[in-house]
Amino acid sequence: MQYQNEIEALKKANRYRKREVVDNAILDFASNDYLGLAHKKELHEATCATLSKLPLHSSKASFLVNGYHQIHKDFEMALCAANGFEDGVILGSGFNANIALIESLVRRDDELFMDEKYHASGILASKLNGMSVKFFSHNDMKELENLLKSSTAKRKIVAVEGIYSMDGDLVDGTVFEICDTHNAILIVDEAHSSGVVGKKLMGAFDYYNIEIKPNYIKMGTLGKAYGSFGAFILASSHIVEYLVNRAKPIIYATSLSLYDTLLAHNALVYILENAQSLKKEIRARQNIIFEQFGLRVDGLIVPILINDSERAIYIRDELKSLGYAVGAIRPPTVEKAIIRLIARVGNSCEELKDLSLNLAKIRE
Repeated sequence: MQYQNEIEALKKANRYRKREVVDNAILDFASNDYLGLAHKKELHEATCATLSKLPLHSSKASFLVNGYHQIHKDFEMALCAANGFEDGVILGSGFNANIALIESLVRRDDELFMDEKYHASGILASKLNGMSVKFFSHNDMKELENLLKSSTAKRKIVAVEGIYSMDGDLVDGTVFEICDTHNAILIVDEAHSSGVVGKKLMGAFDYYNIEIKPNYIKMGTLGKAYGSFGAFILASSHIVEYLVNRAKPIIYATSLSLYDTLLAHNALVYILENAQSLKKEIRARQNIIFEQFGLRVDGLIVPILINDSERAIYIRDELKSLGYAVGAIRPPTVEKAIIRLIARVGNSCEELKDLSLNLAKIRE
């Protein structure tokens, strides 16, 4: 019971967390399965049919020790073609992808500039190796530009998110021009924007119609809009070559499972082929959120300020009793407690309206 005092302190502060087995009878407005693809049986069945024809079903090893399969390479090339990048590499998770990028790219005499609301994995990575890091105010491009202007670092690396995981807002598009002007490497974490925004639903680069340049890096996850598991990093061939040689989560981890890779590849094809109809579904849900809450959301993340952790937990549990799963996000993940509602395409518009009405009643 060495940590009992710490556990009790978390409970007292309403910051205690516990695992709960998913109840599939409850409507899911909590997960990041933005397009509902985790429920598309045809994607699962197509993946299993392909995998069953192969002589193996496990990747068996790391990429560099007999674990890099044609399935991996085909998916990497498909991601590059869809997003306009030269090269790419897939790996175990978005958390690992941020560790891989930041820990390996920021060297001695370099400087990292990170949005203060960047994901916890990136913030953790920024504390490794004694690297020089400066945080700028959320989406404040003037502050970022001033920091870059005053920096004398050998290399300047900027890290932002396409859509921020808790606030749900889109990155300011001027970040691309600012990084170009100051010769900075730009990392865009597209975990919550890939599959949700853009002409082809490929994310922020697609949304802003950005011409891909050698200083741009796109990272995304496969466990959200793609309904699978894992992550990808897209960049110039030069940077991918460097990552394969220096990034520990790539070198020392077993390569992504063949099932998850195939499933994500099938999801990518599905998204590209159905982009227009999916965009209509997304817009319909964004309109409902505006009608019900007066909020304009850039993606499908709806942060509803509650400002009290105990109250947020109460609202979450009340909604659960009515058959709806939502997230109650509390400090330190966010500054003030929120109900994090995901307006998933996997649920109908009528179900979203019903949830919104019930949430409004409980908040009164």
